[in-house]
Parts: sequence; structure tokens; C-alpha cells
Amino acid sequence: MAALLVPTVAWSQTAADKALLDMREAYRKNQVGELARLLPATRGHLLEPLARYWDMRARLDTASPADVRATLDAMAGTYWEDRLRNDWLLQLGKQRDWARFATERPLFRMNDDRQVTCYTVMLDAAASRLPGEVAAERVRELWLAQRDQEDGCATAAQALLASGHLKPTVAWQRARLMMEANKPRAASQAVSLLDPEWGAMVETIAANPAKYLDNKITALRPRTKELVTLALVRLAAQDPAAAADAADDLRWRAQLTDEERSWVWGAIGRRAAQRLQDDALTFFARGEPHQMTDDQLAWMARAALRAGRWESVRDAIYAMSPALRSETAWVYWRARAIENLREPDAAVSRAQARTLYESIASPRDFHGMLALEALGLPITASEPPPALTDAERQAASGDAGLQRALAAIRLGLRSEGSREWTYQVALHSSGGLGDRELLAAADLACREQVWDRCINTSVRTRDVVDMAQRFPMPYREQVVPRAREIGLDPAYVYGLIRQESRFVTDARSGVGASGLMQVMPATARWTARKIGLSDFRAQQITERDVNIQIGTAYLKLALDDFEGSLPMAAAAYNAGPSRVRQWRNGPVLAGEVWAENIPFEETRDYVQRVLSNTTLYAAVLTGQPQSLRARLGQVGPRSPDSAAVNTELP
Repeated sequence: MAALLVPTVAWSQTAADKALLDMREAYRKNQVGELARLLPATRGHLLEPLARYWDMRARLDTASPADVRATLDAMAGTYWEDRLRNDWLLQLGKQRDWARFATERPLFRMNDDRQVTCYTVMLDAAASRLPGEVAAERVRELWLAQRDQEDGCATAAQALLASGHLKPTVAWQRARLMMEANKPRAASQAVSLLDPEWGAMVETIAANPAKYLDNKITALRPRTKELVTLALVRLAAQDPAAAADAADDLRWRAQLTDEERSWVWGAIGRRAAQRLQDDALTFFARGEPHQMTDDQLAWMARAALRAGRWESVRDAIYAMSPALRSETAWVYWRARAIENLREPDAAVSRAQARTLYESIASPRDFHGMLALEALGLPITASEPPPALTDAERQAASGDAGLQRALAAIRLGLRSEGSREWTYQVALHSSGGLGDRELLAAADLACREQVWDRCINTSVRTRDVVDMAQRFPMPYREQVVPRAREIGLDPAYVYGLIRQESRFVTDARSGVGASGLMQVMPATARWTARKIGLSDFRAQQITERDVNIQIGTAYLKLALDDFEGSLPMAAAAYNAGPSRVRQWRNGPVLAGEVWAENIPFEETRDYVQRVLSNTTLYAAVLTGQPQSLRARLGQVGPRSPDSAAVNTELP
């Protein structure tokens, strides 16, 4: 890896570079005139397409079609051309300029925008290029998957509702999903497509579902039962017990359909499961699993895992959609359920479980590693693939899109550079790059010390694995001695840094966490005082060595507080120790079951990734087989004879 630590190209800032940085600030402030003034200074610069994008995007709603077209032509073949085209297609759709939309749509290379796809399906159905039933099913899938209030799929849904191809029940399903996701405006938008007055009522329900239910009368008016369902779903998110009492009201129990009642009980059970309540499974049992949503069923399975109810784990997974059921996590837990239930007998169940484990066993992810261990196979670092040829390296180095991305990152435009890089390796052509091309692109990023692009590109390979690219160890002279000095496994530190920042030293999160180990300012100040770093100043947290010193110290303090539990310490690092102290209460669970039940999706994914990263880093560092399960251990309430430490841990 030593050869990868030397950048291949020196870089110094020019007048055009400064103009680009000034344009970024002007774009952030929507200073249209300033963008136009600065644009000429970027002519001929490698990042001129980005400058042109900023200039046109800021005035896209007032520019003439000819002006937009000229800008697109000037950026032809670049990510920023396709990014601007995406923005323009969305605007044309909102303006209902279908003629220009139809002309521009075939040129859109990324094809990754849900709204653009919905507009396209609607137009294809209107022009009889697509059967109405097929269009309705496609829009239904896209609309129900959409997680906010947007125009594209709502417009397509409205057109297909009007034609009769999309059923009104889909709008109600969309509204329920949005109520569960705490997106009441999107719920109101969906119902308003059926009747604007109902949409207004949805907003009233969202504000106070309990009051709405109290005010209802026994003789239900038309469409009241659908609104009652929304009220119960909304109440479930606020107070599962109150929602359960309301759902048991004879008025609603008699009037709601089996499907509506099942959805309501699924929503109540889901919220109770997220709160780690022991009665979650009793709520799920009141409905029919096959009439619940995938998200509800996932939480039913998690609640059953927590309770050790393998038959309920099995039932929840079998009721999932084929797409969710085939995900690695649920294949693994289905195998575990089959193995534990021993139906029709132990030998058959073991054979069935083994087949499932074999289908997912891999060191690529958390559940794949668990499957490897279930098969009795070790977790090891894979052998490196054949070395890249000079021609393969030169092809990556000569790629104009990758060079623009690197130039942007060098200049401090990391977000813009990262997007262009991702476009170049994955989105600019159908199917993206092949494995060898991906390895060459990752190699280029590694040589430039752009570690996040190195890792993210290498993990895209399908049939080969380059461990040096996927699990690089920059700053080894700082990380390893520091970790060992304070009693941390260096693999655990590397596993956490890889997940936190991808080794980007100037990384900054939306909530203010900074540096390699993404330390919050208040946490940094507290930790500095705790370890006697008396001369610490807030701005030092972005310095690499200080960030490592404080981040590792905090991680060790968390690990001590949680009695050496790697999953709990990682969860505390991400979500805060007070939450984890609550989450550990209840039954003693295998670490993988506890991690699966972490209420926050972000933290659940984080813990699973940090632990799987740690296992593979240990394999690389030691050259020996490793166990993920051993690192997960067991999680439960604090032992009575274990004294609490670091209780003031922020």
C-alpha cells in the first residue's frame, strides 16, 4: 500500500480555480448576476462544465429553451450536462411542456430519477405506447416507494386515476404509508387526488388523530372508514397503546375491512416493536401478515427475534414481498428460523437451512459473514486479483470524467467531485463499468489518496474483491500505535473510521461532526477534559492527529461503559450512550439479534457495518481467520456485579 500514498499529480490553485470557488459561493446564495460575471474566467478550465451548470441552474426557470439547449451542448458528454438535463426535465414536467419533455427525455443517460420516470410512463400510456394497466402498475410501484411530496408520480397517478387504470385504493395506501412515515403533507396530497375536501381532512387528522376519532359517529359517512384508518395509523405512531384501544372500538372493528384492520394492527405493532415493547407481537397477531406492509413485517420479524419466537419470524418473512424476502438479511434469518423450528425434522431443516446459507455466504456483508460462520467456514481476507496492467491504469488515468472529479475534490469541491465520479463509474452507461475497469478507477483514487472514492468504487465489483482497495489503512502510523496505547483493537478503530468518514480528514456531517472519526464539538470538548488535554481548542478537531486522539479516547470510554461490548459501544458512538442504555434493557440476546432490533435504521446499519468492517480489518492485519459472532457476543442489561463507569458519557 505504500505506493498508493503518493499523489500522481501535483496541484496548485490558479485564478480560474478561485473563480470556481467564488462561483460555488454565489450559487449557494443564488446570486445570478455574480455567476454570470464569474463564468468567463472559467473558460478552458477542466471544471468549466460545472461552472456552466451552476450558471444555468440558477436561472433555469427564466432561461429560454434555446439558452438551455446551448448550455447542454457546451457540456456534451459530461455529468453536468446530464445533471442539468435531469433538472430541466423536472421543470418541463411541472410546466406541462410535454413536447420539449418528449424531445429531451431520450437523451437522459442516468435514468435514475423517479419523477422523470413517472412523467415518462404517463406520456407513454397517453400515446398508447404502453398499455394502461402496465403503466398503472409501474406508477403504483414508484409512487408508493416515493418518500416525500413530489409532482412527478402524483401527476402520473392523477392521470391514471382519471383514466380508471389506477384504482383509488392505491391513493389510500399511499396516504397510509406517508402517515406512518410522518409525512402528513404527502398523505394529504395523495387523498386530494380523489377529493380535495378529503385532503383537507387528512391534515386535520394528522394534527390530532385522537380528537378526530373521538368526534366520529357510529353511522359512518362515505369514505369515513378510510379516514379512520389514517387516524389510527397516525395515532399508532404517537401512542401504540391508545391506538390499540381505539382499534378495538366496536365502531371501527365492525366497519373496517380485514385489509384495513391488518394495516392498522401492523402499524401499531411496528411502533411497539421500535419501542422494544414486549407486547409488540400481540399487536401483530391481531392482523393478517399477508395484508401488512414490508416495513411492518420486517419489524414483526425483529420483534419475534427479540422474543425468541421462531415461528413468528418464519411467518413474517414468508409474508414479505419477494424482493424483501430475497434480501441477504431475511434469507439469513429465514434459514435460522428453519433450523430452529426443525420442521418436519432436524435433518430436513438442517439441509434446507444449509441451502439458504450457501446462497448468501460471503465476506461482503454482515449477514453474509454470519452465514459463513453458520456453515462452519472462516472469515478470511481474500487473495488479491491479478495485478492491473499498464493499459488498464492508463485508461483510468486518461478518463476525462474521473479527472474532472479529482480536480473538483482537490479544489475542495468534494460533493461535486464525488457525484461526477459516481456518474462516471456507475451511471453514464448502462450497467456501469466492468470489474477490471472499476479496479483501475479505484486504483487511481487510491493513488490520489481519495479514499472514499477508492472504497466506493472497489465495492462495486461483482466477481472480484480487492481487499487493499476495499479496506485501505491510511494513517497507519497514527492509528495503530494510538489504538494499542489505550487498549483498543486497531481493527475496531479502522472499522469505525471506514464507516464514519471513509478516511476523509475534512469530512463534516450535517449535524456538525468533524474529521476522520466524525466527532461532535461538545463531545470533543468533554473528551479532551476527560483525558487531560488542557490546551485543546475547538478548531483542532479537524486536525488529523487530534481527531484520532479524541475519537479513539471517546470510543474507549464508551467501550468501558458498556463492559467491552463492541456492538453497544459502536451504537453509542453513533446514537449516543443514553439511548443504548435503554436499548440494552430486556432479555439477554445474541449480539446479532440485538443489532437487528436497534430502532434507528441508520444506527442499525452502522453497527452492522462497523462490526463487519472490524472483522475484515482484523483478517487483513493478522492474516488469520476471524469470527464476527465472537465480536458480537451477547447483549443484555448490565450485570448486577458490574459497576457503571463513565456514566456522564455524552
